[in-house]
Amino acid sequence: MEFGSILQFLEKKNILITGATGFLAKIFIEKILRVQPNVKKLYLLLRAPDAKSASQRLQNELLGQDLFRLVKDKWGANLNSFISEKIVLVPGDICCGMDLGVKESNLRDEMWKAIDVIVNLAATTNFDERYDVALDLNTMGAKHVLCFAKKCVRLKVLVHVSTAYVAGEKGGLLQETPYQIGETINGVSGLDIDEEKRLVDEKLNQLQAEGATDDAIKEAMKDMGIQRAKLYGWPNTYVFTKAMGEMIVGHLKENLSVVILRPTIITSTYKEPFPGWVEGVRTIDSLAVGYGKGRLTCFLGDINGIVDVIPADMVVNAIIVAMTAHANRPSENAIYQVGSSVRHPLRYANLQDYGLNYFTKKPWIGKDGKPVKVGKVKVLDSMASFRRYMAVRYLLLLKGLELANTAFCHYFQGIYSDLNRKINFVMKLVELYRPYLFFQGVFDDINTEKLRMAARENGTEIDMFYFDPKSIDWEDYFVNVHIPGVVKYVFK
Repeated sequence: MEFGSILQFLEKKNILITGATGFLAKIFIEKILRVQPNVKKLYLLLRAPDAKSASQRLQNELLGQDLFRLVKDKWGANLNSFISEKIVLVPGDICCGMDLGVKESNLRDEMWKAIDVIVNLAATTNFDERYDVALDLNTMGAKHVLCFAKKCVRLKVLVHVSTAYVAGEKGGLLQETPYQIGETINGVSGLDIDEEKRLVDEKLNQLQAEGATDDAIKEAMKDMGIQRAKLYGWPNTYVFTKAMGEMIVGHLKENLSVVILRPTIITSTYKEPFPGWVEGVRTIDSLAVGYGKGRLTCFLGDINGIVDVIPADMVVNAIIVAMTAHANRPSENAIYQVGSSVRHPLRYANLQDYGLNYFTKKPWIGKDGKPVKVGKVKVLDSMASFRRYMAVRYLLLLKGLELANTAFCHYFQGIYSDLNRKINFVMKLVELYRPYLFFQGVFDDINTEKLRMAARENGTEIDMFYFDPKSIDWEDYFVNVHIPGVVKYVFK
């Protein structure tokens, strides 16, 4: 695999980014603007009814973020003219057909003639998303992006960002192999994506005909997603619909140069544009937030199990290197798993120690103005032991409080509500993440390592586009970078 300077590749390129207000997309956009200001145009596809709304989203959800402070500092008073020159706002929606919902015909034609690279980052990552929403966005949306890409006459490469957890609940070494439509996966055959779409439409029509409320439809669609996912061997709607998205991309790509990138659990930035930037409560950060605020005193899982995490800036760098390497190379099967479980594994026991270390030294100050005291979380190693623990430790107490609260005219309402909230928090986390708390798979990254080696051998800017997890000191990263970032940007 031979390729030259990444910065030279990016120069004078037109890049379309879908899902432009998402976590990874923001970091990708910031990186390109900061390291290669001679990029020609970044076309940002934003869900918005018109240009004015898209512009408001750009200001509020991208440029207004702390993430862009280095770009702002660099350009100063010239920032607005730089942004207006480099960024083209595209109101649209990948769910709205093969033109991506771009209503303005002149803009569509311009994009079809100009686009060199497409990076598809649009997705819903909610584990229990409504099935109709997840199927439209993660599966059919991927198809629409691919069909749009085929109309781009100058297109050199399409990068489709998926997730490593399309592997389902399999254990062992999970390889960088494609999923094929019609093959037997997870020991189950018969998956038909068109049929899944038909079943969703049929169910929605049935619910509407019955006069179901919006809330009832929402819950029915969530339940349907989980049921269909489990039927075919995936633990939740998110990874099921992302797997189907990969199938469609692989099936329809023909002679298009396509890269599928599968990150593992994405955490805050490691180095760029500065350490520790994060947005929203992301997977394992739910544990950090709950623990730091004193709401998480016990949990379920294999304490010695591997938790595969990778900082967001490394994922973005891998995207940029991969798209450079595979430009105009349609014959290659390019699937990259970007994680740490094989090369530099981290364990839940490490996370437990790092959290205790940080929050002991720097406790969260509660609403009452007092520091929240934390201790070692009790980890239970099976669902049976977890249920017994919860019943004895909390559920009986909660029932007693409920009775006392009723008897004493809600005198104990505050205590009851607080305990009930803590229990519900833990139970929800366990239910959502249970399939991954005992996950026995590790993600082979031999393709990704070959990409790293090729970058080094070709003399590309590896210091600028780093993505080797071996360079990370996990304790230093979590105690001094990630957890402080979560406290700063996520804790409310």
